Amino acid sequence: MRRILFLLLLGAASTARASMPLTLDEAIALGRANSRMLGVARSRSAAEQAGAGEIGAQRYPGLRLTGGYQWISEGAFRLANPSIPLPLTVGNVVVDNWTFRVGLRQPLYTGFSLVNAKKEAELSAEATGLEALQAERDLVVNITAAYWLLGQARRVAALSAENVARLESYRRDTERLITAGLATRNDLLKVDVQLSGARIGRIEAENDAAVAMMNLNILLGLPPETETVPAQAPSGGEEVDTAQVELLLTEARGSRADYAAASARLASAEAGAGAARGLWWPQLELTAGYNFNSPNARYQPITPEFKGNWDVGVVMAFDIWNWGITGSRVEQAEAAEQQARLRAAQMHDDIALEVRRAALNLYRAREKLGVARLGTEQARENLRVTGDRYRAGAATSTELLDADVALFQSETLQEGARVDRAVARVLLDRAVGRFDPPAAGGEAP
Repeated sequence: MRRILFLLLLGAASTARASMPLTLDEAIALGRANSRMLGVARSRSAAEQAGAGEIGAQRYPGLRLTGGYQWISEGAFRLANPSIPLPLTVGNVVVDNWTFRVGLRQPLYTGFSLVNAKKEAELSAEATGLEALQAERDLVVNITAAYWLLGQARRVAALSAENVARLESYRRDTERLITAGLATRNDLLKVDVQLSGARIGRIEAENDAAVAMMNLNILLGLPPETETVPAQAPSGGEEVDTAQVELLLTEARGSRADYAAASARLASAEAGAGAARGLWWPQLELTAGYNFNSPNARYQPITPEFKGNWDVGVVMAFDIWNWGITGSRVEQAEAAEQQARLRAAQMHDDIALEVRRAALNLYRAREKLGVARLGTEQARENLRVTGDRYRAGAATSTELLDADVALFQSETLQEGARVDRAVARVLLDRAVGRFDPPAAGGEAP
């Protein structure tokens, strides 16, 4: 934990290109701590949880205190009668009027509108939380893939540098052979041409490594120029039987957060439709209150003093005609329910496709890596033999350069196949709904 905090401080304060070795676990921890998108997803989940609490609270009694003051111009309260020549003065108007009321309101019957609204909000909040979890899992997948791809890019850059050094040694050998009369100027030019191409390839490989490093740094929330160095390489990890696709599909439908979120969204939409249909029914509400006013008009004669009284009652509200507002709300809610149902069905099919494709890709990557390893072993031995023959004057420069190209291509292909297998494995884990990435190997080569 202390090391992760140190790395966070280093990434925030340092703009120099200081080397920063990272294990995969440390990279994932940095990404989780710094990801803005993950923070947005978590904040959205917290907001919906609070919204669900707000709607749920509407089912329970509510108390409200109100108060006010009103000043009335001076005057008198008079009664007029045709039989009385002049109005009869009853009393003076109280100038200062104070009103205080504590009121209680309790819904009694809403056509189950509030019950369904609460259920809709809770399920929507649950879906948002699951989507935030899926966003975190996707972040782990992206960081893991970017981490290994950076390792691949750095390894290819190192292989390019080794190839340049190897060709430079061939150039020195060729110069000695020219002196001994066993090679020609044309042989030296062939080596020079290939050496120039190798140097350009080294520059491109270094640029690719720099871009891969910046991509990982962005995912980790570090300054792009931070010299991030993967300290681990991917290992084979636990083997997965890619032929058992149906078992993988069953696991995916029980483990994937986004699939569970789609189901929760559907249930939420069904509850929302029920809440909208509840508006067709009368709404009953219990009301009660206590008034403490000065003057209190319920007491006669009116005097400028505080007096209290209470009241209780039942209120019924029913929309007889509102120009189709309720019907339109019901139609909207039912359309949203249908959309959620179709999205859930589409998610079901998408997961099946994703799992099958990921299983096939992992199988192909494993086979490709096995072939690449054999090719590299053969190319390395072929170059060793051809190099010995060339230095003895028994092989041509063309044979040597062809062998060198074959080795470089085989090594690059093997490195790519190794990372392809690792990425294919993490993508299968993502498709199945497994959270933790495969274990990394030892130190990066």
